[in-house]
Amino acid sequence: MSEAAASSGVHPHATHKGIILLVLGISQLMIILDATIVNTALPSIQVALGVQSYGDLQWIVTGYTLAFGGFLLLGGKLADRIGRRLVFTIGAGLFGLASLAGGFANDLGLLIAARALQGLGGALMAPAALSLLTVVFEEGRERDRAFGVWAAISAGGAALGLILGGVLTEWASWRWVLFVNTPIALFAVWGVLRYVPESRDENARGFDFVGAVLATAGLAALVYGLVNANDVGWGSAQTLLTLAGSAVLLVAFVLLQQRLRSPLLPLSLFRSRWVTGANLGGFLIACGLFSVFYFVVLWMQQINGWTPIQSGFGALPITAFIVVGAGIASVMLNRVGPRPLATIGPFIAAAGLLYIGISLEPDSRYVSDILPGFILLATGMGLGFVALTSAAVSGIPQENAGSASAVLNASQQIGGSVGLAVLLAVAIGVTNANLPEGVPFDPAATVQGWGTGLMVGAGLIALAGIVMFLILPNGRPTTRPGAMAL
Repeated sequence: MSEAAASSGVHPHATHKGIILLVLGISQLMIILDATIVNTALPSIQVALGVQSYGDLQWIVTGYTLAFGGFLLLGGKLADRIGRRLVFTIGAGLFGLASLAGGFANDLGLLIAARALQGLGGALMAPAALSLLTVVFEEGRERDRAFGVWAAISAGGAALGLILGGVLTEWASWRWVLFVNTPIALFAVWGVLRYVPESRDENARGFDFVGAVLATAGLAALVYGLVNANDVGWGSAQTLLTLAGSAVLLVAFVLLQQRLRSPLLPLSLFRSRWVTGANLGGFLIACGLFSVFYFVVLWMQQINGWTPIQSGFGALPITAFIVVGAGIASVMLNRVGPRPLATIGPFIAAAGLLYIGISLEPDSRYVSDILPGFILLATGMGLGFVALTSAAVSGIPQENAGSASAVLNASQQIGGSVGLAVLLAVAIGVTNANLPEGVPFDPAATVQGWGTGLMVGAGLIALAGIVMFLILPNGRPTTRPGAMAL
């Protein structure tokens, strides 16, 4: 049994481990699914709530990912300190209640607030669930199999979210993309309390609530300033003050982390070139990747009249080929090391996204203009994600392994939020510049803006490949004494 499990003094019966994996796996599915399930419902939400601005609409997505990424590190610290099962239960309960509230929301502001609370609940659940999985399943083949199931659930969750979002929106209502989480959360709470043993790290110290508030507030101000810059002007006092306030908050966060004995973000992690390169690469990839689900789904439904179900299945090849790319990477990783895969993967993905951006027109054809780009994008993502994940936790002392994993998740979630805001600002700017005078909406101008956003996103993903090529060391990572072998 693992050291953590032994310290907890709890030895779950072998027959319960399958149930525990089911409970924790379903909870992970709910978290991953909710990052995409809303995308196919966005056009319906826009009509139902009378949302006029695409900048306002994107906060339904960003509110979730920003809160999730901003509080993920704190969730991991709390789980280690006060109990992983307790924190998981609190997070699942909050997630279920926030989903219920969001489903009943009749105002955009209330819906965004509910989505942010969902993100907070997910930030408590995710690190606690993964820690519980490590505690319950013994190191070796048993844990490897459990992690294999976990990875498969994570890979399939995004696609299931798009499909399920389409089915629920078309056959019931967009509100059910939120309502569906409540019974799942109740099942997760019941299963964890019934079958999963409690555990904690007795040596863990501190909570750093102030750090979590500073980081999340700073990032929220950054995203808000970028999103609204096209409406109020890039040189306006509101934009400049918002971005300056964001910078002050984020600098204060970094300074605070340097002073604390048990910081939310151990800055010493970034002394490793593996960690620094992987997190910068993960941030930039997420900056470009989130634009696909946002712009292409809008193109499918608002320009081409696809149903939510059709758009969900239209995005399914992304997940299928991510699995293909990840399978190739898992075979090649031990032979060539992370650096080549972390470089080649993003370039392949960037080529796919660039193809979609160039090809995107109001009358584009899915099979010839979208699908080839999806295949390249997803295959490259599969190659890159496996490599950068391996790099992000390489050579990290065991006591910091959880923090390293959480940092990577947080950098990707925050990158998605910031990237979507930037690319949406680019798209809106291009659209406004090409709108015929006196015309509030023009399909050609709108799609031109979306295509430009996709092309800029491709540039960010290519930049990720360059960054990881320059920063990641050659060869395979070596595990230092006292480090966790992964």
